[in-house]
Amino acid sequence: MPLPLEYRRVLGLVDYDGHANVIRSHLARYPGEVVDGWLTEFETLRLIESISPAEVDLSRLARRAEPPPLEPEDREALERDAVFADISLSRLGVYVAYDRIANRPASAKRPKETVALVVEDDEDQRALAVRRLSDAGYAVRTAASIQALYQCLQQSAPDAIFLDVELPDGNGFDVLASLRRHPSCTLLPIILLTARGGPADVARGLALGADGYITKPYGKNSLDYLLRYVMKQGI
Repeated sequence: MPLPLEYRRVLGLVDYDGHANVIRSHLARYPGEVVDGWLTEFETLRLIESISPAEVDLSRLARRAEPPPLEPEDREALERDAVFADISLSRLGVYVAYDRIANRPASAKRPKETVALVVEDDEDQRALAVRRLSDAGYAVRTAASIQALYQCLQQSAPDAIFLDVELPDGNGFDVLASLRRHPSCTLLPIILLTARGGPADVARGLALGADGYITKPYGKNSLDYLLRYVMKQGI
């Protein structure tokens, strides 16, 4: 008798990484109590083990990470989402990964208490993003490279990240995948901010766990709108 789809999803993620936080992140479309029930069952079967989130480890983040496994049903759903995302990006320049944030609790922080980290190597684009977010009342930090991003994470975790894809020392997709496999970063809001808005790129970003997508050039209120939506700040 074949296993239920939900069990196959959990088992695939156990093989992919095995950490409970990583599994929760990639099953974020389900209510937390449902996922916790599955994890409890699999922990009872000694297939997974819960441990406390570790400090960010550069050696782990720096490695290239592959996307999580997908069941055929999930791959079809991802392809549909990518089509909708392509339409939204072409019309509005923004897209929200609704399944990932549907069960996320609203942030208790006001914008001025929220720290957004902008990872962007282009000086003009970085300055523009800082201005847009600062004008909206957010506290902003910046990183011009992947290594600078890792250093920022070592110092103190931001509340959200705007991540470019084309960076001087690597690929933003690999960074996203690595962050989503690190126990302390699995549920950190991450929005891809990039000129790469083709369907294949969007599908890859969504599969790796992006909470939202913004294509350049973007509107005056795009960053503020999407960050508020992803963090559920007054939305």
